Amino acid sequence: MTRLIPALRRPAAVIGFSLLLLQIVLVVFAPLLSPYSPVEADPLAALEPPSAMHWLGTDISGMDILSRIIFATRINLLISISSVALAFVIGVPLGLMVGYYRGFLSNLIMRIFDFIQAFPIFVLGMALVSVMGQEISNVSIVLAVLFVPIFARLIRAEVLSLRERPFVAAARCSGASDLHIMFRHLLPNALMPAMVQVSISIGMAILLTAGLSFIGAGVRMPTPEWGLMVSSGAQQMILGVWWVALFPGFAIVFSVLCFALLGDVARDLLDPMKSQHLEEKRIPGTSLGGTP
Repeated sequence: MTRLIPALRRPAAVIGFSLLLLQIVLVVFAPLLSPYSPVEADPLAALEPPSAMHWLGTDISGMDILSRIIFATRINLLISISSVALAFVIGVPLGLMVGYYRGFLSNLIMRIFDFIQAFPIFVLGMALVSVMGQEISNVSIVLAVLFVPIFARLIRAEVLSLRERPFVAAARCSGASDLHIMFRHLLPNALMPAMVQVSISIGMAILLTAGLSFIGAGVRMPTPEWGLMVSSGAQQMILGVWWVALFPGFAIVFSVLCFALLGDVARDLLDPMKSQHLEEKRIPGTSLGGTP
């Protein structure tokens, strides 16, 4: 609690949690908040500018942009959070194993990670989605594959620095098994960078999902998705129809900003030195040396 309160008082934390709360409300109450169906086209109302009837206007098919943005929050967060969660569940144990053990299997896994990360992440994602099919579940799996090496390398780097510490040697001398040492002693101490990376990766996943849909390699029409909406409106920008692409673009910006700010908050909460600094700022007259 002493760490939580100072961190949450920062403007970045307030903005981040406010944007997160807004997205949760949109996800949960999307059918109640949407004035129109997000997938029903009305050719007679195509490309209408923002008005009292359509607050954010309509696209080229006559679909209400506000309704599609609201429902797209579900799609983008579902893909992003599920892909990062899957990558975390797979990458953390792999990183723990390759950091603790040395041998052919660990080297082989690291070379596979090198191979995956050697490709531009966007190009590899586009190729994998094209092979697997443009479904929401396939996009989530592809993004998870791209993020697994990130989490695995973070855990591996921490484990390599922890495995020779005295507390690990003491656990070995007491007869603890390798699994007990890895999951009881090493993992809790190595998990902090990966926990911070979760929020940052969700923002990256939102950008990748939107980018894949923008070039036609993500989800397909008429699924409401921010990148797909920006793509459909980009062609009309030159004609002065700015609202079709602008408002979904703002949705992407605010969502990515939300998780970037939350990543900073998580780092402050999980980093003991940073938390101590925040506590000292909250209590005047203290310093690292304890001198009033």
